[in-house]
Amino acid sequence: MMSAARVALASLVVAALAACASAPAAQPDLTPPPRRPVDAKTQLEYGNPPPPPPGRY
Repeated sequence: MMSAARVALASLVVAALAACASAPAAQPDLTPPPRRPVDAKTQLEYGNPPPPPPGRY
Protein backbone atom coordinates (compact mmCIF):
# COMPACT_ATOMS: atom_id res chain seq x y z
CA MET A 1 0.00 0.00 0.00
CA MET A 2 2.86 2.34 0.82
CA SER A 3 4.44 1.84 -2.62
CA ALA A 4 1.14 2.68 -4.34
CA ALA A 5 0.97 5.96 -2.43
CA ARG A 6 4.56 6.77 -3.42
CA VAL A 7 3.81 6.00 -7.07
CA ALA A 8 0.73 8.23 -6.96
CA LEU A 9 2.66 11.05 -5.30
CA ALA A 10 5.53 10.70 -7.77
CA SER A 11 3.12 10.79 -10.72
CA LEU A 12 1.49 13.97 -9.36
CA VAL A 13 4.90 15.62 -9.00
CA VAL A 14 5.87 14.60 -12.54
CA ALA A 15 2.54 15.88 -13.91
CA ALA A 16 3.01 19.21 -12.12
CA LEU A 17 6.54 19.58 -13.51
CA ALA A 18 5.33 18.74 -17.00
CA ALA A 19 2.60 21.37 -16.76
CA CYS A 20 5.08 24.01 -15.66
CA ALA A 21 7.65 23.09 -18.29
CA SER A 22 5.41 23.62 -21.33
CA ALA A 23 5.96 26.81 -23.31
CA PRO A 24 3.34 29.58 -22.97
CA ALA A 25 1.12 30.37 -25.92
CA ALA A 26 2.50 32.91 -28.38
CA GLN A 27 0.98 36.38 -28.20
CA PRO A 28 -0.68 37.56 -31.45
CA ASP A 29 0.99 40.39 -33.35
CA LEU A 30 -1.41 43.36 -33.06
CA THR A 31 0.64 45.92 -35.01
CA PRO A 32 -1.12 47.20 -38.14
CA PRO A 33 0.42 46.34 -41.50
CA PRO A 34 2.51 49.06 -43.14
CA ARG A 35 0.75 51.37 -45.57
CA ARG A 36 1.12 50.46 -49.20
CA PRO A 37 3.06 52.96 -51.30
CA VAL A 38 1.01 55.02 -53.73
CA ASP A 39 1.59 54.04 -57.35
CA ALA A 40 2.33 56.49 -60.16
CA LYS A 41 -1.19 56.43 -61.65
CA THR A 42 -2.78 57.34 -58.33
CA GLN A 43 -0.29 60.17 -57.85
CA LEU A 44 -1.12 61.53 -61.30
CA GLU A 45 -4.89 61.31 -60.72
CA TYR A 46 -5.10 62.51 -57.12
CA GLY A 47 -1.79 64.22 -56.44
CA ASN A 48 0.52 63.30 -53.63
CA PRO A 49 -1.24 61.75 -50.63
CA PRO A 50 -1.57 63.89 -47.52
CA PRO A 51 0.91 63.23 -44.74
CA PRO A 52 -0.18 60.63 -42.18
CA PRO A 53 -2.07 61.99 -39.18
CA PRO A 54 -0.10 62.64 -36.02
CA GLY A 55 -0.02 60.02 -33.27
CA ARG A 56 -3.02 59.52 -31.03
CA TYR A 57 -1.35 61.05 -28.00
